Order: sequence, then C-alpha cells, then structure tokens
Amino acid sequence: MSLSSSPLTTIIPVTDGERSRKFYEDSLGLPFQGQAMDGNLVFTLAGDGSLALLSDPAATPSPHTAASFEVHDIAAVISELGSKGVVFEDYDLPDLKTVDHVCILGSERAAWFKDPDGNILCLHENS
Repeated sequence: MSLSSSPLTTIIPVTDGERSRKFYEDSLGLPFQGQAMDGNLVFTLAGDGSLALLSDPAATPSPHTAASFEVHDIAAVISELGSKGVVFEDYDLPDLKTVDHVCILGSERAAWFKDPDGNILCLHENS
C-alpha cells in the first residue's frame, strides 16, 4: 500500500465554521462540497483532494503556512483575490522579502494571506 496514490484532505481548524465557509467559498472561490458526517465543512480541490474546515471555538492559528495553492499566474490570482477582499501579507525580513506581495524563492514565486482565523495560506507558482 502506498499513500502517494491516496487522495489528501487538508484539515484546518477554525473558530467559526460559517464565517470561514463564506471566506473559502466566496473569497477564494473553492467549491463547497457539503458538511461531512464528522461535521467538517468540505471543499473540493483539484484531482481527488479536498480541504476541510474543523469548527472548534478554541482553535488557534498555526504560526506556519497551513495550506498552499499552486497557481499558474500568481499576479493575476493576487489581483482577483484582492478584488474579493483578500489581504496579502508583505514581508521585509533578511531571508524573506516581498515585492507587490510576491517573494521569489529560487524557481518559485509565493504570496501569503490569512483566513478569518489568522491561518496562513499561500499561493505558489513554479517557474
């Protein structure tokens, strides 16, 4: 058995499921699949993957990137999401600097934003 051929579900804890569902569905454009038997709010991703929001009033955001979406034109996606109210983070650190919200990391370009609970999400584009 190999997990490499198994569909992956990314589970993100959130304090308010409905508020987060609206953000992921309306602002990010993820197709809402429905509520799973365990209560998680599930969104369809490319292939057989999915994203699930776990409602937990005591949830705290991870200090690290919770999920990263691969895109083909990062500038266009930033513009589109920005028009829907998504606010992108800007960094000016010794090892991480963004210009127009984008950081160049070798052959990859990346941009970060947060969901309503402060979970860090990323866009990345491979060159």
